[in-house]
Amino acid sequence: MPRARPPPSVPSVTLTYEDGTVRVAGAPDESLPGVETDARSAARRAPAHRYPEVRDALHERGYDVTDRVLDAPDLPALSSGYTLRDYQREALDAWRDAGRRGVLELPTGSGKTVIALEAIAEAGVAALVVVPTVDLLEQWHRELSSTFDVPVGRLGGGEQQVEAITVSTYDSAYLRADELGDRFGLLVFDEVHHLGGEGYRDIARLFAAPARLGLTATFERPDGAHEAVVDLVGPVVYALDADDLAGDHLADYEVRRVEVELTDDERERYEAAQGTFLDYVRDAGITFRSGSDYQELVKRSGNDPRAREALLAKQRAREVMMNADAKLDELARILDRHRGERVIVFTAHTALVYRISERFLIPAITAETGVEERRETLSRFREGTYSRVVAANVLDEGVDVPEASVGVILSGSGSEREFTQRLGRVLRPGADGTKTATLYELVTSETAEERVARRRR
Repeated sequence: MPRARPPPSVPSVTLTYEDGTVRVAGAPDESLPGVETDARSAARRAPAHRYPEVRDALHERGYDVTDRVLDAPDLPALSSGYTLRDYQREALDAWRDAGRRGVLELPTGSGKTVIALEAIAEAGVAALVVVPTVDLLEQWHRELSSTFDVPVGRLGGGEQQVEAITVSTYDSAYLRADELGDRFGLLVFDEVHHLGGEGYRDIARLFAAPARLGLTATFERPDGAHEAVVDLVGPVVYALDADDLAGDHLADYEVRRVEVELTDDERERYEAAQGTFLDYVRDAGITFRSGSDYQELVKRSGNDPRAREALLAKQRAREVMMNADAKLDELARILDRHRGERVIVFTAHTALVYRISERFLIPAITAETGVEERRETLSRFREGTYSRVVAANVLDEGVDVPEASVGVILSGSGSEREFTQRLGRVLRPGADGTKTATLYELVTSETAEERVARRRR
C-alpha cells in the first residue's frame, strides 16, 4: 500500500520592526508591497508605514506569519463619555469603514477632538496624538487626562514622558520616530496638513501604527503636498464646511467686506512702488501663474539688482495697502458698533498690531509675545476681563482661542486655509445656541489686495 504524502509545509515568515522599517525574514524573493532588498545586509525591508499592507499580503498568499512588529503597551477598556452629534458619529463611522485610516475635514469649533477621543477609546490600542504647537500639546494633554483614567505621556514643551496614550509635538515625534515607531497602534494627527511638510512626513513613514486619523479644517495645500498625506494617512473620508453646520452646531455667520480708500499720499507711494514691480516683471516676462513664478523672481534677485529692487518695491506696496490709515478709522467704527462683544482683530504685520494696541488700548499678541503673557491674555479674554484682542497671524491655528462673536481681518494672505481658520475663531455657538458671528474683511480699493481677498474667499 503506497504511503500517504505529507501535507505541504506552509512557508513561515517573521515580521519585526527595525529603525523605522519592517523587516521581512523567511519570505521567498517575490514582490510584496514596498519591500526591497537591502544591498548591504541582504535583508528584505519595507518602510514602517507599509506594515499593514505587507502583513495582509502575506496572509492572503498563505504564509504562516509570526508578527513581532508592534511592541505596544496594553490599554484597559476606555470610554470617552461623550455623546457624539449625528455628524460626528457619521465621521467616525466613515473612518472606521475606511479601515481606520483617513482624514476628517471639519470646520474649527465642530468638535474634531471629541471624535478623536472616541476613536481612541474604540480602537483600544496604544495611541500617539501629534500636534503642531506647544499650546495644542497642553490642550490635548488636559483633554486626554480628564477623559481617560490612564496616565498620559507628553513629548515636547520640555517633557519626554511616554505612556500608552501620549501626545507629542510634530518636532518631538520626528526626533523620536525611529525609537518609538513600534510603540503605538493608532496615530492621530491634529492639523494634519502639517504632515505634508517634507521633514514631518518621516513621522508617518517611520511609525508602523496601522490605524491613522487626520484632523483638519482645510486639507488641501497650495503646494499639492496633501497628496503625500493621502499616501501616509489616507484620503479625506468625511468632510463638512462651516455652511453645513451653521445655525445648528455652529453659529450663524455673515462675512462683510468693507472697502476703504488710500489717502492721496498713500496712493502716490503705492502706485510708485507697484509700478516699479510691474515694470520689471513685464520686461522679464514673468507671468505669476503659479508660486514657482514668484520663486523665479526671488532667485533672480540674488544677482540681478533690478529684480531685487522689484521685490523690495512689491513689499513697500503691500505695506501701504495693508496698513492704510483708513483701515484704522473703519476699525474704530466696528469696535464702537460691537461694544460689549468679544472681538478678535487679525493682521499680517506685527507693527500694525502695536499701532492698534496703542490707539485702542487693546491687548496685543504677536510672535514676540511670551508664552505666559499670551496665555494670561487669552485667559482674561475668555473670562471677559478683556473684550478685544489684536494678533498678527499667531492665533490663526494651533492655539486654543476663546469664543468670540466678531472677527476683523485688516490684512492677510490669499490663503483659503488662513481665511477658514480665522472664520472658525468666531463660529463657536453661544451658550444658548443663538449667537450670530460676523467676520469683517477690510480691503483697500483699487489695489492688489482686492485680488488677494477674492482668492482667499
